[in-house]
Amino acid sequence: MSRIFVTGMGAISAIGNSVAGNRAALIEGRTGIGPLRQFNTRYADLLPFGEVEISTASLADKLSAHEPGLTRTSLLALHAFEEAVADAGWDEAIVQSSDTALIGANTVGGMCLTDELYRDANSREAGSPYLASYDAASVNLYLQKRFGLTGIINTINTACSSSANAIAYGARLIQHGFAKRAIVGGTDSLAKFTINGFNALHILSAKPCAPFDQDRNGLNLGEGAAFIILENETALKERKTYAILSGHANSNDAFHPSSISDEGEGPYRSMKGALELAALRPGDISFINAHGTGTENNDLTESRAMLRLFEKVPPFASTKSNTGHTLGAAGALEAVFSILNLYHQEIYPAQNWQQPIPETGLRPVHAYQQLPLQHVMSNSFGFGGNCTSLVFSAC
Repeated sequence: MSRIFVTGMGAISAIGNSVAGNRAALIEGRTGIGPLRQFNTRYADLLPFGEVEISTASLADKLSAHEPGLTRTSLLALHAFEEAVADAGWDEAIVQSSDTALIGANTVGGMCLTDELYRDANSREAGSPYLASYDAASVNLYLQKRFGLTGIINTINTACSSSANAIAYGARLIQHGFAKRAIVGGTDSLAKFTINGFNALHILSAKPCAPFDQDRNGLNLGEGAAFIILENETALKERKTYAILSGHANSNDAFHPSSISDEGEGPYRSMKGALELAALRPGDISFINAHGTGTENNDLTESRAMLRLFEKVPPFASTKSNTGHTLGAAGALEAVFSILNLYHQEIYPAQNWQQPIPETGLRPVHAYQQLPLQHVMSNSFGFGGNCTSLVFSAC
């Protein structure tokens, strides 16, 4: 099978409105986690979040996107989509080609507009412009209509592994000849529905999260979007390539609706499967961008899975201490960060870490480093035990 190259990237998160902006913040160890400013919720000043600084109205103006009922979720996606396509040097003909697929992911959809929809349902007889934007598929349908996409289009929602699965699915389309190139990634915005749901699970931290720290006590929700461009060798033109997507695997331990089995069976199998597809040994991995949410269950089980798979656990860290947990966007956003690791041969430090988890003793990288990197693994683990690992390799 032909190799699959990453030829473009786009990203927006709490630490930057572009790929370059995100990288600068990661190098400097800056965090975007703080109080909410963009919408009202009782938790705005009680809990920290990773909120994109630009307002919804300003984002719409910047993107010239003023369609009725358009959601913040879709606007974040549009921002990252346009950056990725421009970065790849694509023209309109390539975007609209039937050989170009769009595989996007999210978990929130238009739920960020639940209040508006509820208000309209009680005050309007003609329906609400927000109704058509409410489901998860509305994001990709909007991108399809705006850019005239004619290739395969699909939406994936597997909780926190959603956009990692979108990347893997896009790669499989290319490998099996259903597309020559694919725009793959994900988006999610903060929403009251999400905040209330995670708060009900008692896994939101009242302070900035501390992945893999012995005193970790929960995650910080974030928002953002990221897309990467995948192309096979025959579709490449004379332009830059960032990395090769050499491996991917999905596993599901189905242990519990919101936690992973104690021994990390799902994470172990997804990491092992990604290595096997890439024809690599565990010792070949130079760095792991860990899922690392900062919750008691996730960090312990991911650590146990790494210890089980790797004779010597490679350097690892979690960027969720910079951006917050961006849910359906996390896999794609952290794939961008993993590609940046490779492309610039650098590792970004974990934030807020002080002491290792006693049961495992593992220590994440907590200072910026420049190291020779050949293969980087990115982990994304979702509710229900839906676990996905991606492996990117240097060109």
